[in-house]
Amino acid sequence: MRIGVLGATGRMGQATCRAVAATDDLELVAAVAGQRGSGQDLRALVAEAPGGLVVGGAVADLLAAKAEVVVDFSTPAATMAAARALLPEGVQLVSGTTGLADGAMEELRSLAGPSAGNAVWAPNFALGAVLATYFATIAARHYPAAEVIELHHAGKADAPSGTAIRTAQAIAAARQGPDQRQPPPSRESVSGARGGEVDGVRVHSVRLPGLVAHQEVIFGGQGELLTVRHDSLDRVSFMPGVLLAVRAVAARPGLTIGLEPLLGLA
Repeated sequence: MRIGVLGATGRMGQATCRAVAATDDLELVAAVAGQRGSGQDLRALVAEAPGGLVVGGAVADLLAAKAEVVVDFSTPAATMAAARALLPEGVQLVSGTTGLADGAMEELRSLAGPSAGNAVWAPNFALGAVLATYFATIAARHYPAAEVIELHHAGKADAPSGTAIRTAQAIAAARQGPDQRQPPPSRESVSGARGGEVDGVRVHSVRLPGLVAHQEVIFGGQGELLTVRHDSLDRVSFMPGVLLAVRAVAARPGLTIGLEPLLGLA
């Protein structure tokens, strides 16, 4: 299968290039980045890359290379521009770009379909992170209060993370009955001290050097706490999920949101 990577010079893009190059059934045929990263030999960043593969600067380079699946870890604007160009041409898209604008999922759903390429979008490709969110939805049925704390590297552009938003939404959806309401909010002597709120669930974001991607959900009950935590210590942790999506996307008509359906959890 011929694979292209959009956002190839970023940390996740480089990790994806390495993961694809290490497989026997996938071939890395194109790498695209913004104008600042284009024009260089990919091997200068990824030693495992095929020789002579130059980083392109436009989505057209992915089409010219006849990529069958494009993996996207770029920016929200670049993601949507790529989807508009690739999906109508029958190219499959696997994207982990977060911070997408309101309405982006609806547009992706309209672009992907029977006469176009399919798409898989997920806020997190670490299998443990997906399982942690799934476990949190189970716990949410039994605890009256929960808060999400997500911690990422200092360079992450969006806050809260896509995983935290998805987790909070899943917790809110899983709650049943009046006993599942959150306690009333505390008065803040410093604005923002209690974090943000997603569907009634408090979410806190931490950005520090030295972190990669971490999240814990703390559930409070009568005389007890339950913490569900996942830590990605290296970006290689996302690659099994990326490769799973790459191999599965052609068989999943339209838009698939999250890895849960691919893992039998949806």
